[in-house]
Amino acid sequence: MNILVIKTQEELAEAGYKLIEKVVKTKENPTLGMATGSSPLGIYAEMRKNKLDTSHATTVNLDEYVNLPHEDKNSYHYFMQEQLFDHLPFKQTYVPNGMASDLEEECKRYEGILAANPVDLQILGIGENGHIGFNEPGTPFNSPTNIVELTESTRQANLRFFENEEDVPTHAITMGIGSIMKAKQILLVAMGPKKAEAVKELLQGEYSEACPATVLQHHPNVTVIADQEALSLCSEAIADEHRQVFTISDLLSDSRVGETAN
Repeated sequence: MNILVIKTQEELAEAGYKLIEKVVKTKENPTLGMATGSSPLGIYAEMRKNKLDTSHATTVNLDEYVNLPHEDKNSYHYFMQEQLFDHLPFKQTYVPNGMASDLEEECKRYEGILAANPVDLQILGIGENGHIGFNEPGTPFNSPTNIVELTESTRQANLRFFENEEDVPTHAITMGIGSIMKAKQILLVAMGPKKAEAVKELLQGEYSEACPATVLQHHPNVTVIADQEALSLCSEAIADEHRQVFTISDLLSDSRVGETAN
Protein backbone atom coordinates (compact mmCIF):
# COMPACT_ATOMS: atom_id res chain seq x y z
CA MET A 1 0.00 0.00 0.00
CA ASN A 2 1.33 3.43 -0.96
CA ILE A 3 0.54 6.37 1.32
CA LEU A 4 0.95 9.75 -0.33
CA VAL A 5 1.02 12.55 2.24
CA ILE A 6 -0.19 15.91 0.94
CA LYS A 7 -0.74 19.32 2.52
CA THR A 8 -3.43 20.97 0.40
CA GLN A 9 -6.43 20.25 -1.80
CA GLU A 10 -4.31 21.41 -4.73
CA GLU A 11 -1.68 18.77 -4.01
CA LEU A 12 -4.39 16.13 -3.70
CA ALA A 13 -5.81 17.14 -7.06
CA GLU A 14 -2.40 17.14 -8.73
CA ALA A 15 -1.41 13.77 -7.28
CA GLY A 16 -4.71 12.12 -8.17
CA TYR A 17 -4.58 13.53 -11.67
CA LYS A 18 -1.05 12.21 -12.24
CA LEU A 19 -2.13 8.68 -11.33
CA ILE A 20 -5.17 8.87 -13.63
CA GLU A 21 -3.12 10.41 -16.44
CA LYS A 22 -0.64 7.54 -16.28
CA VAL A 23 -3.39 4.94 -16.64
CA VAL A 24 -5.12 6.81 -19.46
CA LYS A 25 -1.89 7.36 -21.39
CA THR A 26 -0.47 3.86 -20.98
CA LYS A 27 -3.58 1.70 -21.47
CA GLU A 28 -5.08 1.07 -24.89
CA ASN A 29 -8.69 0.97 -23.68
CA PRO A 30 -8.65 1.93 -19.99
CA THR A 31 -11.62 1.73 -17.65
CA LEU A 32 -11.78 4.28 -14.84
CA GLY A 33 -13.91 3.70 -11.76
CA MET A 34 -15.33 7.09 -10.81
CA ALA A 35 -16.50 8.46 -7.47
CA THR A 36 -18.63 11.47 -6.55
CA GLY A 37 -18.89 13.85 -3.61
CA SER A 38 -16.29 16.39 -2.58
CA SER A 39 -13.25 14.09 -2.48
CA PRO A 40 -12.55 13.83 -6.25
CA LEU A 41 -13.64 17.35 -7.27
CA GLY A 42 -10.11 18.71 -7.56
CA ILE A 43 -8.97 15.68 -9.54
CA TYR A 44 -11.77 16.16 -12.06
CA ALA A 45 -10.91 19.86 -12.29
CA GLU A 46 -7.33 18.91 -13.17
CA MET A 47 -8.60 16.55 -15.87
CA ARG A 48 -10.63 19.40 -17.36
CA LYS A 49 -7.83 21.94 -17.06
CA ASN A 50 -5.31 19.66 -18.76
CA LYS A 51 -7.83 18.56 -21.40
CA LEU A 52 -6.85 14.95 -20.80
CA ASP A 53 -7.61 12.83 -23.87
CA THR A 54 -10.10 10.28 -22.56
CA SER A 55 -11.70 9.49 -25.91
CA HIS A 56 -10.52 5.86 -25.64
CA ALA A 57 -11.52 5.48 -21.99
CA THR A 58 -14.62 3.95 -20.41
CA THR A 59 -15.94 5.03 -17.01
CA VAL A 60 -18.02 3.12 -14.46
CA ASN A 61 -19.41 4.94 -11.46
CA LEU A 62 -19.45 3.57 -7.94
CA ASP A 63 -23.02 4.34 -7.01
CA GLU A 64 -26.23 6.28 -7.47
CA TYR A 65 -29.18 7.24 -5.29
CA VAL A 66 -32.45 5.35 -5.71
CA ASN A 67 -35.49 7.29 -6.98
CA LEU A 68 -33.58 10.49 -7.68
CA PRO A 69 -34.16 11.57 -11.31
CA HIS A 70 -31.03 11.81 -13.44
CA GLU A 71 -31.67 15.50 -14.07
CA ASP A 72 -31.82 16.26 -10.33
CA LYS A 73 -28.77 18.34 -9.43
CA ASN A 74 -28.02 15.98 -6.53
CA SER A 75 -28.03 12.82 -8.62
CA TYR A 76 -24.69 11.31 -9.51
CA HIS A 77 -25.69 11.26 -13.18
CA TYR A 78 -25.98 15.06 -12.97
CA PHE A 79 -22.74 15.35 -10.97
CA MET A 80 -20.73 13.41 -13.53
CA GLN A 81 -22.19 15.35 -16.45
CA GLU A 82 -21.36 18.64 -14.75
CA GLN A 83 -17.87 17.66 -13.59
CA LEU A 84 -16.60 15.55 -16.49
CA PHE A 85 -18.88 14.17 -19.16
CA ASP A 86 -19.90 17.57 -20.57
CA HIS A 87 -16.24 18.61 -20.77
CA LEU A 88 -14.22 15.60 -21.93
CA PRO A 89 -14.95 12.91 -24.52
CA PHE A 90 -15.25 9.33 -23.31
CA LYS A 91 -15.64 6.11 -25.25
CA GLN A 92 -18.46 5.01 -22.95
CA THR A 93 -19.81 6.06 -19.55
CA TYR A 94 -21.84 4.01 -17.10
CA VAL A 95 -23.67 5.08 -13.93
CA PRO A 96 -26.08 2.79 -12.04
CA ASN A 97 -29.71 3.55 -12.84
CA GLY A 98 -31.42 4.34 -9.56
CA MET A 99 -34.66 4.98 -11.43
CA ALA A 100 -34.87 1.44 -12.82
CA SER A 101 -38.26 -0.24 -12.36
CA ASP A 102 -36.51 -3.45 -11.29
CA LEU A 103 -33.59 -2.53 -9.06
CA GLU A 104 -32.45 -6.10 -8.49
CA GLU A 105 -32.23 -6.58 -12.24
CA GLU A 106 -30.33 -3.30 -12.53
CA CYS A 107 -27.75 -4.60 -10.04
CA LYS A 108 -27.26 -7.72 -12.17
CA ARG A 109 -27.00 -5.60 -15.32
CA TYR A 110 -24.35 -3.41 -13.71
CA GLU A 111 -22.34 -6.43 -12.59
CA GLY A 112 -22.35 -7.50 -16.23
CA ILE A 113 -21.00 -4.09 -17.25
CA LEU A 114 -18.20 -4.41 -14.70
CA ALA A 115 -17.36 -7.90 -15.93
CA ALA A 116 -17.14 -6.62 -19.51
CA ASN A 117 -15.09 -3.58 -18.49
CA PRO A 118 -12.51 -4.56 -15.83
CA VAL A 119 -11.54 -1.45 -13.88
CA ASP A 120 -7.93 -0.33 -14.27
CA LEU A 121 -8.11 2.40 -11.61
CA GLN A 122 -10.90 2.86 -9.07
CA ILE A 123 -11.24 6.18 -7.24
CA LEU A 124 -12.64 5.99 -3.71
CA GLY A 125 -13.45 8.34 -0.90
CA ILE A 126 -13.91 7.07 2.64
CA GLY A 127 -16.83 7.71 4.96
CA GLU A 128 -16.45 8.74 8.57
CA ASN A 129 -17.60 5.24 9.53
CA GLY A 130 -15.22 3.63 7.06
CA HIS A 131 -17.72 3.03 4.28
CA ILE A 132 -16.51 2.84 0.68
CA GLY A 133 -19.04 3.47 -2.03
CA PHE A 134 -22.27 3.13 -0.09
CA ASN A 135 -21.11 -0.11 1.54
CA GLU A 136 -21.86 0.44 5.21
CA PRO A 137 -20.28 -1.36 8.20
CA GLY A 138 -21.29 -5.01 8.25
CA THR A 139 -21.39 -5.36 4.47
CA PRO A 140 -19.90 -8.73 3.41
CA PHE A 141 -16.50 -8.33 1.79
CA ASN A 142 -17.61 -10.49 -1.17
CA SER A 143 -20.75 -8.46 -1.93
CA PRO A 144 -21.63 -7.65 -5.57
CA THR A 145 -23.46 -4.54 -6.80
CA ASN A 146 -26.48 -4.20 -4.51
CA ILE A 147 -29.21 -1.98 -3.11
CA VAL A 148 -28.44 -0.50 0.29
CA GLU A 149 -30.37 1.41 2.92
CA LEU A 150 -28.30 4.43 3.90
CA THR A 151 -27.44 4.77 7.56
CA GLU A 152 -28.49 7.89 9.42
CA SER A 153 -24.85 8.97 9.75
CA THR A 154 -24.33 8.73 5.98
CA ARG A 155 -27.55 10.63 5.29
CA GLN A 156 -26.46 13.34 7.73
CA ALA A 157 -23.05 13.55 6.04
CA ASN A 158 -24.77 14.04 2.67
CA LEU A 159 -27.34 16.52 4.00
CA ARG A 160 -25.09 19.44 2.98
CA PHE A 161 -25.87 18.67 -0.67
CA PHE A 162 -29.66 18.89 -0.17
CA GLU A 163 -32.04 21.66 0.89
CA ASN A 164 -33.91 19.62 3.50
CA GLU A 165 -33.24 16.45 5.45
CA GLU A 166 -36.33 14.77 4.02
CA ASP A 167 -34.89 15.28 0.53
CA VAL A 168 -31.87 13.06 1.26
CA PRO A 169 -32.50 9.64 -0.34
CA THR A 170 -32.83 6.63 1.93
CA HIS A 171 -31.47 4.03 -0.51
CA ALA A 172 -28.79 3.72 -3.15
CA ILE A 173 -27.31 1.29 -5.66
CA THR A 174 -23.62 0.70 -5.05
CA MET A 175 -20.84 -1.43 -6.40
CA GLY A 176 -20.31 -4.09 -3.77
CA ILE A 177 -17.07 -4.51 -1.89
CA GLY A 178 -16.35 -7.63 -3.91
CA SER A 179 -16.89 -5.61 -7.09
CA ILE A 180 -14.57 -2.83 -5.92
CA MET A 181 -11.82 -5.28 -5.02
CA LYS A 182 -11.66 -6.53 -8.61
CA ALA A 183 -10.13 -3.21 -9.72
CA LYS A 184 -6.49 -3.56 -10.75
CA GLN A 185 -5.51 -0.41 -8.87
CA ILE A 186 -7.32 1.64 -6.22
CA LEU A 187 -6.86 5.31 -5.35
CA LEU A 188 -8.43 6.39 -2.05
CA VAL A 189 -8.45 10.05 -1.04
CA ALA A 190 -9.05 11.44 2.46
CA MET A 191 -8.83 15.00 3.74
CA GLY A 192 -9.54 16.57 7.10
CA PRO A 193 -9.92 15.56 10.76
CA LYS A 194 -13.38 14.01 10.29
CA LYS A 195 -11.77 11.20 8.29
CA ALA A 196 -9.02 10.53 10.84
CA GLU A 197 -10.70 7.65 12.69
CA ALA A 198 -11.62 5.88 9.45
CA VAL A 199 -8.13 6.35 8.02
CA LYS A 200 -6.60 4.97 11.21
CA GLU A 201 -8.77 1.86 10.89
CA LEU A 202 -7.91 1.52 7.21
CA LEU A 203 -4.16 1.72 7.78
CA GLN A 204 -3.68 0.24 11.23
CA GLY A 205 -6.96 -1.32 12.28
CA GLU A 206 -8.15 -4.90 12.29
CA TYR A 207 -9.28 -6.44 8.99
CA SER A 208 -13.00 -6.52 9.69
CA GLU A 209 -16.36 -6.04 8.00
CA ALA A 210 -17.11 -3.61 10.84
CA CYS A 211 -14.99 -1.13 8.86
CA PRO A 212 -15.49 -1.72 5.12
CA ALA A 213 -12.34 0.17 4.10
CA THR A 214 -10.13 -2.37 5.88
CA VAL A 215 -10.76 -4.76 2.99
CA LEU A 216 -8.23 -2.67 1.07
CA GLN A 217 -5.50 -4.07 3.33
CA HIS A 218 -5.78 -7.21 1.19
CA HIS A 219 -5.71 -5.49 -2.21
CA PRO A 220 -2.38 -5.72 -4.07
CA ASN A 221 -2.29 -2.17 -5.44
CA VAL A 222 -3.69 0.67 -3.32
CA THR A 223 -2.58 4.29 -3.11
CA VAL A 224 -3.97 6.40 -0.25
CA ILE A 225 -3.70 10.17 -0.68
CA ALA A 226 -4.24 11.88 2.68
CA ASP A 227 -3.33 15.04 4.53
CA GLN A 228 -1.85 15.26 8.00
CA GLU A 229 -5.26 15.86 9.60
CA ALA A 230 -6.65 12.67 8.10
CA LEU A 231 -3.53 10.83 9.29
CA SER A 232 -3.48 12.49 12.72
CA LEU A 233 -4.66 9.45 14.70
CA CYS A 234 -2.24 7.03 13.06
CA SER A 235 0.83 5.95 14.98
CA GLU A 236 4.22 7.13 13.79
CA ALA A 237 5.00 3.60 12.64
CA ILE A 238 2.73 4.07 9.65
CA ALA A 239 5.44 2.90 7.25
CA ASP A 240 6.36 -0.76 7.47
CA GLU A 241 7.14 -3.58 5.08
CA HIS A 242 3.59 -3.41 3.73
CA ARG A 243 3.30 0.36 3.39
CA GLN A 244 5.44 2.97 1.67
CA VAL A 245 5.03 6.65 2.51
CA PHE A 246 5.60 9.28 -0.18
CA THR A 247 5.17 13.02 -0.70
CA ILE A 248 3.89 14.92 -3.72
CA SER A 249 7.46 15.67 -4.81
CA ASP A 250 8.21 11.93 -4.75
CA LEU A 251 5.24 11.31 -7.01
CA LEU A 252 6.30 13.94 -9.51
CA SER A 253 9.90 12.71 -9.61
CA ASP A 254 9.41 8.94 -9.38
CA SER A 255 7.21 7.16 -11.90
CA ARG A 256 7.10 4.08 -9.66
CA VAL A 257 4.95 5.80 -7.04
CA GLY A 258 1.39 4.52 -7.36
CA GLU A 259 2.60 1.61 -9.46
CA THR A 260 3.36 -0.92 -6.75
CA ALA A 261 1.68 -1.40 -3.41
CA ASN A 262 2.15 -4.49 -1.33
